[in-house]
Amino acid sequence: SEKVYTSRGQEEIDRPPILEIADRIAGDGLRALGFGLRVWDGLPDSLLPAEVETGLILIGIVGMMDPPRTEAAEAVALCRAAGIRPVMITGDHPLTARVIAKRIGILEGDGKAVLTGRELDQLSLEEFENRVEEIQVYARVAPEQKLKIVTALQDKGQFVAMTGDGVNDAPALKRADIGIAMGITGTDVSKEASHMILLDDNFATIVKTVREGRRIFDNIRKFIKYTMTSNSGEIWTIFLAPFLGLPIPLLPIHILWINLVTDGVPGLALAAEPGEKNIMRRPPRHPPESIFARGLGVHIVWVGLLMGAVSILTQSWFIHTSQAHWQTMVFTVLCLSQMGHVLAIRSETESFFQQGALSNKPLLGAILLTLALQMATIYLPFLNPIFKTEPLSAWELIVTLLLSSVVFLAVELEKTIKRRKRTPERPKVE
Repeated sequence: SEKVYTSRGQEEIDRPPILEIADRIAGDGLRALGFGLRVWDGLPDSLLPAEVETGLILIGIVGMMDPPRTEAAEAVALCRAAGIRPVMITGDHPLTARVIAKRIGILEGDGKAVLTGRELDQLSLEEFENRVEEIQVYARVAPEQKLKIVTALQDKGQFVAMTGDGVNDAPALKRADIGIAMGITGTDVSKEASHMILLDDNFATIVKTVREGRRIFDNIRKFIKYTMTSNSGEIWTIFLAPFLGLPIPLLPIHILWINLVTDGVPGLALAAEPGEKNIMRRPPRHPPESIFARGLGVHIVWVGLLMGAVSILTQSWFIHTSQAHWQTMVFTVLCLSQMGHVLAIRSETESFFQQGALSNKPLLGAILLTLALQMATIYLPFLNPIFKTEPLSAWELIVTLLLSSVVFLAVELEKTIKRRKRTPERPKVE
């Protein structure tokens, strides 16, 4: 525009005061919208935007409020606590973007954390990569520039998730490690190019998805830890006994029972385990990391050995004291050791007594069911010839329970050591 309508009619535009007003509106976190008009003596022959939207006379500027959702600030804070760095990419004015980013917690301080699309065009990819990890807000960015941002972050070793809704966002969505298209405002092209679709177009939903994904992955690790440790305990029990001059401690029917009932029912109930308290206060897992990392493989070996050692100790002790029920006791000790183990591994670091038995009711029900079935194989007469078991006396049952609690106590001790190692030191005050 070259002219502006005032109370005195049309006048030549004085640009600095108008730009100052626009900046002040943007600085308040509002979107500055300019309105203009053009008068013709008659209807023009061509109504193409490129031809009619020229020579407009400015009639005013309006500030439009487009506030972030109320849950956005909390979602950003959760991201930061979880080791996820949120970055804003917008077409808005840099001042508007800065105010909104500060309001929801994306931008901390000033410095060089805001970059405009024009400044981005002037940077080579190498120059941009040197700064990309410092940039928190991109303003006046064209959709095609998002691909450059995603590429630079990936070249710096970052795992990038990006949201988009337009046709021009498709290349960046495709290039990102996780492309997230908007389900409501997104185009078909962006949805096809993305890896997942956000049905409610809400950033907070992405954070909830991260939490749920971590919970599911944690529970998969717990299931693997439980089943493989249980199998390891059975293997060590059967494998080591002959080397120690002892008879085979378990019969095939015992192994089948342990694998079907003791391993299966509680293992499935681990899927209902709620997320740990620190689930969103720990850094992301590196994608190539093995599922046996962070001590899982070591835990399987040493706890399996401990199960086998307790079972063989039970066998040796009661054979040498001429107890006729030693095989039933070994069978029961191994089964109940696994029950104690599944209770102890519900959390990587938090004690079972802090979690509470009722925080996973399906697992508690599965353990009680397994315990009842195990007692049935011992004390129901018609099951004794099937499982080759004999009823235990009260004293033998108490000893069995005490021996089977060794694994539970050992894993709880392991978690106590982990908690002490992870307790941060108090910061020094200077």
